[in-house]
Formats: sequence, C-alpha cells, structure tokens
Amino acid sequence: MQYRTLGRTGIKVSPFALGTLMFATSIGNADPEDSARVLHKALDAGINFVDTADAYGDSEEIVGKALQGRRDDVVLATKFGRPTGQDPNHQGASRRWIVTAVENSLRRLRTDHIDLYQLHRPDPGTDLEETLAALTDLLRSGKVRAIGASGTPASDIVEAHWIAERHGLTGFHTEQPVYSLLNRGIEREILPVSRRFGMGTLVWGPLGQGLLTGRPHDELRRAALVRHLNDETRLDVVAKFTALAAEAGLPMTHLAMAFTIAHPDVTSALLGARTMTHLDDLLAGLDVTLSDDLLDRIDEIVPPGTDVGTLDQAYQPPALQQPGLRRRPLAERAA
Repeated sequence: MQYRTLGRTGIKVSPFALGTLMFATSIGNADPEDSARVLHKALDAGINFVDTADAYGDSEEIVGKALQGRRDDVVLATKFGRPTGQDPNHQGASRRWIVTAVENSLRRLRTDHIDLYQLHRPDPGTDLEETLAALTDLLRSGKVRAIGASGTPASDIVEAHWIAERHGLTGFHTEQPVYSLLNRGIEREILPVSRRFGMGTLVWGPLGQGLLTGRPHDELRRAALVRHLNDETRLDVVAKFTALAAEAGLPMTHLAMAFTIAHPDVTSALLGARTMTHLDDLLAGLDVTLSDDLLDRIDEIVPPGTDVGTLDQAYQPPALQQPGLRRRPLAERAA
C-alpha cells in the first residue's frame, strides 16, 4: 500500500478508504459480525482509512465495536449534519448541534477522539463562522484531530478559509465530493480550489452508486427504485465503459476505482463493500495502474470536468431546489 498525506495534516492514509454506509443493518449488511470481518480484512490488506457518519443508522456502533483493539491503527472519520431524528435541531451545523453530535459519535464509536470530523452537507441556515468556531474548539480540546466537509461548492470552500483566516479559526482540512468515471465535474473547480488551500480530498461514489459495478446493462435498466440507475444517458455511457474495460482486460470495478485515485488531487476513494465478496473483488484491484492511453480513452468517453447526470444523493444548492430563489415574483418578470 502506497500511503498518501491527507492534505497538509501530516496524516498518512491509504488510497482506498473503507466507507461503512453498508454496515448499517437497516440498509446494508444485516449481520454486524460479518461487517466486522469485512472491516478487519480491509485493515489486514493495508487500508487504514475508515469513514462513517451519524446518519448511517447503526453504522457508527458497528464500526466502534469492530475497532476494539485496533483503534490506534485506523484513521477514523465520521460526519455530522444530516438529520438523525425528527427533532429539527438534531441536524445542521450549529454550535448547539455540533457539541451534542460529537459526543454522541464518540460514545457510539467507543473512542476518545475522531481523526477526521466532517460536515456531511452544507447548512445554508447556519453562519459558517459559527460552524468553524465550534469545530475549532473541538480541535483545541483534542476531541477531533482534523475537520472537513462534504459536497461543498467551491465558493463555500473559499469563504470558509477566508473566514478562518480573518477570525483566527481553522479552515476545513478536507473535502469529500462525488467523483467517478461518470461524474467528473469536480475537476473544474473543487479539486483546483482544494489544492490551492492544501486540502485532502476523500471522494465518494467511485462506482457510481451501483452503475459501475459491472452488472449487466439490462439489469441496470430494470433497477427502478433509484433515479440515477434509470438515466438512459448514464446507462449508455456505462455501456461504453463496459466495452473499454473488457478491451483492457479489467473488471469494471477495477477500472472505476483505479481511475479515481489516478488524479493527483484525489487523496483517497471510498469503497463501500457490503459483503466479503464485494471487498475481495475490490482488493484484487489494488495494484491496477491505468496507462496514459487508457486514461485518454476515458477522456474521450467523458471529457474532463464533465458530469453525466447526477447521483440521487448529490448535494444541490438551495437555488436549484427552491423555485423562489431562482424566479422573480410574477409581476417583476417582464422587461
């Protein structure tokens, strides 16, 4: 395993990180003991970066129990901000919630510190200064060792670092955006901005949340429960990558994972193995290196900086979701 430095933190992490959404018994592996075996095998293979979140059902509890006796070998990351219940204050990035959420995560993870504590999604309702002040206090207390965010627009990354510099706070050390063969939009601004501020980048969705697993094309078209699995444009592009992978003699999963970590501004890519079979398949691709010719072929299918559709879970700014933020009142629309 060739470890990489997580931004300017000095923390060394593996290029593949283990995402644990699928450890949650309600939506992933129903057997916590099997999830523990998956985690242990990943660690034995040299993966030292584990990512979870308080909104992932019981994932934190399962990870915390499984890491007993091996905690010091792991760079442990978790996230806060997404709803964890019906209470409107049990979410977001306010100081009130952050100081509660971190204690809850520490208890569930059975640890006295979190190596990387991340804002799961931007919170437009909370001032960034309040969020960074609360996170800076956690850093100073030793409860967290680095702070990051996920799904953050480039302008918000710049604003966060400007606020931190102006008010003597700590800016985000990392960003966690979506990135895959199908979603390369972060190459335009997110990755260059992250590089400018010395941030590490932990990318999610490298397998297109199922589209790049090598499943038969017709089977993907029948997957009617998730919107991005029925995007015909995305499915047509997947077919091209399927043919390219076959020509290169690679499983689709190996092509997809190797592509994400080939970018010089990507620190680690999250693999979300639900079962030991899934993990074994991904571990078999640890040594895969994509040639320049193959990367050029990929660029021809999906040009750099281009997104082919969006994932259902991708963050959308309020102006895209709320009509009132992108439409003038009816009486003011005419010239």
